[in-house]
Amino acid sequence: MKIITVQNKKDEKFLRSKTAPFIFSNFSSKELAAILKNMRKLMKDHNGAGLAANQVGINASFFIAELFTKNNSAPKFFAVFNPQIEKSSEEKKLDIEGCLSIPETSGIVERRKKIIVSGFDKNGKKIKIKASNILARIFQHEIDHLNGVLFTDKAKNIRHADPSSLPPSA
Repeated sequence: MKIITVQNKKDEKFLRSKTAPFIFSNFSSKELAAILKNMRKLMKDHNGAGLAANQVGINASFFIAELFTKNNSAPKFFAVFNPQIEKSSEEKKLDIEGCLSIPETSGIVERRKKIIVSGFDKNGKKIKIKASNILARIFQHEIDHLNGVLFTDKAKNIRHADPSSLPPSA
């Protein structure tokens, strides 16, 4: 498993396509656990905060995200299948984003400050997650990926830089 990037035109076309709905019956729980484990390792190895299925070549609507808390407790890990933004705040915030599929690039993106996402967990159970601030930003970035939208489509002040100076990517 590897992260696909916009540097390859065929991969960019795939990244810019809306993903198919995730169908749980197409995967055994063992297969799904292995995919999530591999995606999480890949995300961590590349200093990412989130990773959508299509970023690793899987045409299915799901993403993972991991949020580290300030109090040094274990990070909160999310795997959301067939996600939908149910509600979002009027309040928006500008912040810097990067992306594992667009290496060495960052830009300022305006996102909703709070959202409610519905979908399913890895067991097919319905879930609803209230997300705010950085978690809301990560979720919106990943849901954009699943809809074929890249952060550079929305970003201002896009910069290409030394990867060590970039923020964690989604």
